[in-house]
Amino acid sequence: MASESFLSIDDQPVSMGQVFRYLQANRKLDGFIGDIVRQFVIERELQTQTQSSVSSALVEQAVIDFRLQNQLTDPKQFQDWLANNGLTYEAFHSQLAMNFRMKNLKDTVTGPRLPEYFIERKVFLDRVVISRIIVEDKELADELRSQLQEGSSFDQLAKEYSITDDRIMNGMVGPVSRGTMPDMLRAAVDVANPGEIVGPLGLDERWGLFRVEAFLPASLEDVQLKQALQDELFEHWLAEKMQSIPIKLQVD
Repeated sequence: MASESFLSIDDQPVSMGQVFRYLQANRKLDGFIGDIVRQFVIERELQTQTQSSVSSALVEQAVIDFRLQNQLTDPKQFQDWLANNGLTYEAFHSQLAMNFRMKNLKDTVTGPRLPEYFIERKVFLDRVVISRIIVEDKELADELRSQLQEGSSFDQLAKEYSITDDRIMNGMVGPVSRGTMPDMLRAAVDVANPGEIVGPLGLDERWGLFRVEAFLPASLEDVQLKQALQDELFEHWLAEKMQSIPIKLQVD
């Protein structure tokens, strides 16, 4: 079987064995097999999911919505778009149906685990908008803190004294993940109020003053965030499934 022609190039037959050798020579064999195993696991799981069937009416509505969103209401324009993308209407219909089935599968797989996973990841998902003044010695940091307490402008001092590139933006570094902050800074920021200045704090042989601008807590009400977490969880689940399956490669 492995010696039979798999495809032909310049009228010369290429066997499956040759295909695998070419993939191995280009270090793409593992990825090729991984893609096959991935699709095998997904399709087998879809066959076991009773919720995987999708009504034709739902798919037809998705087709209508797609055509409206992409200004393809004219039948000829839609047919041209299908042809340009190498699709028939039946193939496009099947793709949309598969999208719905995959969504149902992801919801089933990730639903029970999602709230717990969100809590585990929340420290990295929560963000804080901060501005900073970074200097090289503590004496200057203390002096700047005193000036701020006396009413000096944080923005002006950041422009004048900060040694980081964000000084041109008045020290604004934008939204920062709480989970990526140094522990000392995160602890100080967590108990501060918007507009409050914390520091000086010693960080990496430098000293910083930080102004808390706003807190941006993560929420599962955020549709994009929820989708991203579902995708992460699904990939974890899929990887575990793939690792548990014995694989034999039988090519001459």
